[in-house]
Amino acid sequence: MQVDFGRTSEDYARHRAGFPDAFFERLSREGVFHPGQRVLDLGAGTGTLARGWAKRGGSVTALDVSAPMLDSARRLATEEGLSIDFRVAPAERTGLPSESFGLVTAGTCWHWFDRAAAAREAFRVLAPGGRLVIAHFDWLPLPGNVVEVVHSLIDTFNASQVAPYVSFGHDAGIYPRWFLDAATAGFTGLESFSFDTVVHYSHEAWMGRVRASAKVGPVLSPEEAARFDTAHAKLLAERFPDAPLAVPHRVFALVATR
Repeated sequence: MQVDFGRTSEDYARHRAGFPDAFFERLSREGVFHPGQRVLDLGAGTGTLARGWAKRGGSVTALDVSAPMLDSARRLATEEGLSIDFRVAPAERTGLPSESFGLVTAGTCWHWFDRAAAAREAFRVLAPGGRLVIAHFDWLPLPGNVVEVVHSLIDTFNASQVAPYVSFGHDAGIYPRWFLDAATAGFTGLESFSFDTVVHYSHEAWMGRVRASAKVGPVLSPEEAARFDTAHAKLLAERFPDAPLAVPHRVFALVATR
């Protein structure tokens, strides 16, 4: 898909939930991350992972191809008093020195990359023994819940782009393809974990979150996006009037060793 998340960077920054504390705590507890570590975050977007590592004492470099997304990321980092080196660059060609990081992460973005090239680049910039973490934080469409119903609404506005997106595993929040990507690039010791959690949204925040999803704000014209918003508000009023909405999410992470 031709997707420009820069068009919805404000909604993304304000309303798209970042990885929960339990994700960072688990990787810290298992020794994948430690304070003082040099961390490279690929496809950083508005910096949810980058800020998480910086808060915990990491020395963080964060890359994204979208300058507007990084503008939002810089603003959020500044508001939180965090020092992060933000750079406009693709995951496949970082331009960074070989063997210079102890941890490379990619949060809910790996499917947008040339995955083989990104895995090779992660291997190159990691020091021996360094780790690659490919992670996703996805809402879960369960029968009759707000995610499933809104997915159906999105499909009426964007039916031509349903199959390529869902085929990666976004409907289940589990990503077996990433194992092959890492192993083919030479990574070893592959491990994974997942856990479920709930994110609460007001109606306003939920509408912003949906606008920031790949098949809405980044691809629809402003006129189409406005029509979608009107239909979405009507749907929420009729089907899900109570707030906050309790939206189930799944964390998935693959950890691989250089």
